[in-house]
Amino acid sequence: MNGTPALTMLEAVRGEVITAQSPGYDQARSVYNGMIDRKPFAIVGAVDVADVRVTIDTARASGLDLAVRAGGHSVPGFGTVDDGIVLDLSAMKGIRIDPDKRIARVQAGCTWGDFDHAAHTFGLATTGGIISTTGVAGLTLGGGIGYLARAYGLSIDNLRSADVVLADGTFVTANVTEHPDLFWALRGGGGNFGVVTEMEFDLHPVDTIYGGPMFFELEEAEQLLRTYRDWIAAAPRAMGAFPAFQIAPPLPFIPEDRVGEPFVLLVSCFNGSDEEAEALLADLRAVAAPVAEHVGRMPYPTLNGAFDALLPAGLQHYWKAAFQPELTDGALATHLEFGPRVPAMQSTMHLYPIDGAVHDVAAEDTAFAYRTANFAPVIAGMWPDAADNEANIEWVRDYHAALEPHTADGGYINFMASDDQGRIRANYGPNYDRLAAIKKAYDPANLFHLNQNIAPAK
Repeated sequence: MNGTPALTMLEAVRGEVITAQSPGYDQARSVYNGMIDRKPFAIVGAVDVADVRVTIDTARASGLDLAVRAGGHSVPGFGTVDDGIVLDLSAMKGIRIDPDKRIARVQAGCTWGDFDHAAHTFGLATTGGIISTTGVAGLTLGGGIGYLARAYGLSIDNLRSADVVLADGTFVTANVTEHPDLFWALRGGGGNFGVVTEMEFDLHPVDTIYGGPMFFELEEAEQLLRTYRDWIAAAPRAMGAFPAFQIAPPLPFIPEDRVGEPFVLLVSCFNGSDEEAEALLADLRAVAAPVAEHVGRMPYPTLNGAFDALLPAGLQHYWKAAFQPELTDGALATHLEFGPRVPAMQSTMHLYPIDGAVHDVAAEDTAFAYRTANFAPVIAGMWPDAADNEANIEWVRDYHAALEPHTADGGYINFMASDDQGRIRANYGPNYDRLAAIKKAYDPANLFHLNQNIAPAK
């Protein structure tokens, strides 16, 4: 069954169903990555769990591919599909904060900006991403690396439970006591096992933080990275800071004559006193004086949305990711070779620290297996003009290939490209076989295959 019978089934949906004949079709089918241009058969704007169930049942019965979209930030474009059904969760934006228990209940259409806004009024937060327009669900299901990871672990380490609609339309709650295998798999296994409609998170006291960006001359990059390597390992967990390579954007605190030049960047986020933060940052300032900086006390959501304006929807995106057990001299040399060649103002390499609280969780306790890696580099190619695709993709690929001798076999699935399916087993290491068995139990026909796909065990 497909076509008209599928639309007949979708008449049971309360949300809007958009097809190629609908006036808002082109807008509804667009996603964050401007490189992705797909034409779904139907886009279902779910407003509740019932809509999700009807859409899943329709896709299963019709044999149409099902794409699940929440924030829409999937770089490979997994939130859309040609000639299939898109289940768009973006209208499901309910959030409830319990400040006494420090718990948040968040529906799957929320972005981290939505989450941060609701939690911040109570002086609370949990580990989110770096871009506030990213969806909570997508980032979390892949692991969830962010500013607060050293202090509070990954997003999945703060996930208490998840409401899930399975491939057969069953609605379940997964936590440590109910469907514990499913709960284990959801924490890093991506969208392979069902559609998460609501999540419950632990919150932590994070109100204003001290930090921000510091731009240093490229000739200081080697000494800065060497200093950072030891500095972050010794820093208190309250310090979340990462180095990057970045072309200076036109911001008020950057000298006008330096806009458009590449720099080595250090972005800090310290959840503690101004005095302690400045004492820590003094070690980096001792390497060299920043050319420009915007460091001080600010609300946590301000920092978590600081890159949003630089990265609007519609840019071309091609990313690669890895895990670095250590920032070895060889890895450092590779970063120094390729980082300064960053090809566009929006492109970057971020080197996220994932030690501290991330290491408190054993590799076998969640699907996210790389619990002993200290760094997660992402080479994020982003640029506005499709005419630059070939050259800029080459920069990403060459950079990643040069890093490979210094990194683990797998990488962070949230930063993977569409041509990384061959790395799936490596991305989960010793956890892969268990994930494949859980996939067979919960989605034996692989209905949820538009993702970094884990095939059901045979």
